[in-house]
Amino acid sequence: MKTKLTELLGIQYPIIQGGMAWVAEYHLAAAVSEAGGLGLIGAASAPGEWVREQVRKAKELTTKPFGVNIMLMSPYADEVAGVIVEEGVQVVTTGAGSPEKYMSMWKEAGVKVIPVTASVALARRMERCGADAVVAEGTESGGHIGESTTMTLIPQVVDAVELPVIAAGGIADGRGIAAAFMLGAQGVQMGTCFIVTKESQVHENYKKCIIKAKDIDTRVTGRSTGHPVRALRNQMTKEYLRREQEGASFEELENLTLGGLRKAVVEGDVINGSVMSGQIAGLVKEELSCEELIQKLVRETHALLGV
Repeated sequence: MKTKLTELLGIQYPIIQGGMAWVAEYHLAAAVSEAGGLGLIGAASAPGEWVREQVRKAKELTTKPFGVNIMLMSPYADEVAGVIVEEGVQVVTTGAGSPEKYMSMWKEAGVKVIPVTASVALARRMERCGADAVVAEGTESGGHIGESTTMTLIPQVVDAVELPVIAAGGIADGRGIAAAFMLGAQGVQMGTCFIVTKESQVHENYKKCIIKAKDIDTRVTGRSTGHPVRALRNQMTKEYLRREQEGASFEELENLTLGGLRKAVVEGDVINGSVMSGQIAGLVKEELSCEELIQKLVRETHALLGV
């Protein structure tokens, strides 16, 4: 499974683990990288020193490349951007904004920069400002989403840029990876599948919710506010959608979800917390190690592509 992405990042398989807030910490990132993919530490809204500690702990578990996902709206974004250089992180993926202000610093340090995009226009902009590759993420993803589906977004982004394109959203098995390749992608980014791996430190309640989920079990909250988020349906999503329909203010809706992801991931409150998940949750049926999952994905993809 050698592609332009594996060559760019020095990894064995073109599979990236999503940089999910509260989920993607050093145990998971190191395990994915050890298994031949690219693991990511999700910086989310954490301060720079937390990220530094995570990077150092990951390096104790693997000598293979791994990266950090930086949420550019974070109040600590400047700190984290500097830590990435200081700690010799090889790859950074970015979300919730444009990484242009950090690009020259990162490029001078040899960091590979891969922004997550949900549109052709943003992908083109990222290419112009020096990105090494882009993740094109369809609306099937968990967490914060755009509007275009993976099936429609990937070929349009592939046609629009010269960079390697990484497909994300709605990919759970070798069929999804093979389909992404057919659409012109050079690799895939997967989140939901890695939440339920053995190395994932999320609460067992969260894992069980994903494993039990059916095809129709995700809901999108926040469309009216311009901040749509996909999660598994529960009491929180039901209440949010009710208030949203009644015209509640952005502030009221935000308060309803404040700390919701931590509630689900850390405390195991899957009733009132935010159980972020992609639409492919219905395809996730078992808890595997990262090694077992990646080998399964590779076998399935090879069988379909006849290689």
